[in-house]
Amino acid sequence: MVMSGETPEPPATASEHAAPAPHAPMSLRERKKQLTYQAISDAAIAMFVERGFDKVSVAEIAAAADISKPTLFRYFPAKEDLALHRFADHEDESARVVAARADDESPLDALRRNYLDGLERRDPVTGLCDVPQVLAYQRMLYGTPSLVARMYTYQGRSEAALARALGDRVRDRLAAGQIIAVLRILALENWRRIEAGESADQVYDGAVEAAELAFVQLRSGLGAQ
Repeated sequence: MVMSGETPEPPATASEHAAPAPHAPMSLRERKKQLTYQAISDAAIAMFVERGFDKVSVAEIAAAADISKPTLFRYFPAKEDLALHRFADHEDESARVVAARADDESPLDALRRNYLDGLERRDPVTGLCDVPQVLAYQRMLYGTPSLVARMYTYQGRSEAALARALGDRVRDRLAAGQIIAVLRILALENWRRIEAGESADQVYDGAVEAAELAFVQLRSGLGAQ
């Protein structure tokens, strides 16, 4: 859902049927490519936030980034990906958290710890961030139906990566689907409260309480509800 610091940053993918390995150091070529991705996406997002996603053409973005349209499409297959690139670093975050947990920590405990830490840091991915640039980006995102629809593709990949990290059995895929849905709902609720006028500090206690409730339900199931 929604990012880090002044602008939402958002994410990597696990290999099939295996937990994701730690990120290897990037080569110079990979670093340059990543910087190019970021520069193009940043230029596009600045235009989207200022004028609206649907009012900015791919040709204008390419011109602003000083590249051709074919080059732009080699980096970003769809216009929507230009706006959602900052989610890329978070796409397999849950899978990485599960893979990197201590031997005596359960996957759910690791995910809970990571989410609560994100709330404390006001990580935009948790929705608990009132930095003006982040809020402007989120308004643009949630106000554009094609971006909301495209975001489900990213969340689907997050779910698949987490399922693999858990073992990729049917029960693991069911669990991954529930976990990713819970994280999305928590983040959206935090953003809605901030968008309605509360500060991140005002929302924090309620966000923690909601997160604790959510992880209790994940651990115990819905019971008689």
